[in-house]
Amino acid sequence: MGWSIGYDSNWKRDIGYGVPAKCDHPKCNADIDRGLSHVCGGEPYGGDKGCGLYFCGDHLHGYPQRCKKCSGYRGTTYKPKPDTAEWINWKLTDESWQQWRDENPEEVAALAKSVAHPE
Repeated sequence: MGWSIGYDSNWKRDIGYGVPAKCDHPKCNADIDRGLSHVCGGEPYGGDKGCGLYFCGDHLHGYPQRCKKCSGYRGTTYKPKPDTAEWINWKLTDESWQQWRDENPEEVAALAKSVAHPE
């Protein structure tokens, strides 16, 4: 099994090293991907020790790699950042996602709206 693209049902978003993203730290907009090298907890979905959000190297610490909130056992997490326009456009236009688009028309409409009218 590869980790290029998957889905995190906890955070309700696509994950994997094939998914471009921004660091989930609220004061950072570093370009990363949602691969294992950026996940808090160092394991898929965060494992037993992390929140499963994705951070740049400046915002992951220790072993297993964790964000500041998980390292301090504060019981809270940062808020996940939305998908990048690059990723949304890929899902809406690339032929490899055609079946997904056909099977998920409501999600496609919501994504198209989010790109047309970003918050």
